Amino acid sequence: MFIETEGTPNPATLKFLPGREILGDLTADFADADEALLSPLADALFGLPGVARVFLGGDFVTVTKTAEADWAGLKPQVLGLLMEHLLANRPIMSEHAGLQAEDVDPADAEIVAQIKELLDTRVRPAVAGDGGDIIFRGFRDGVVSLKMQGSCAGCPSSTATLKHGIENMLKHYIPEVLSVTQAA
Repeated sequence: MFIETEGTPNPATLKFLPGREILGDLTADFADADEALLSPLADALFGLPGVARVFLGGDFVTVTKTAEADWAGLKPQVLGLLMEHLLANRPIMSEHAGLQAEDVDPADAEIVAQIKELLDTRVRPAVAGDGGDIIFRGFRDGVVSLKMQGSCAGCPSSTATLKHGIENMLKHYIPEVLSVTQAA
């Protein structure tokens, strides 16, 4: 197995591409070791000293290091752990892992479908290329709630991406959208 690595706009984050599916159409973001208990893979990665965040994407894993760690020492450890975990066909996610519900007024179903379509076709491919993802969390009273994940969660430019890039695009195509906020 050959695992490629790519840098991301966030210098504390590397994207690992094992050449196989990780979560398919789903994503999972783990900000700490407690959250990672839902994923045997993320839990194992948090066992490495210097890992601050783990994001599992469709066909990649993004790892963010602590300020004290350096990639020269951490990168080979992450590569070894990923290779061992994937070659042994260990589970990526626990069977008990669930998804968070969306906050949407049923009357806004058509608008929500348009928002999700734009996010899926225009936004997600770009942020996935940088080792992250953006998850729709809700739409109420003209406010779209989105969650930045992976390298995007800790990236200094994520607020600008949300407010100036995504918000402007959604407002342009969907007049009912008044603003975009970062979900917790």
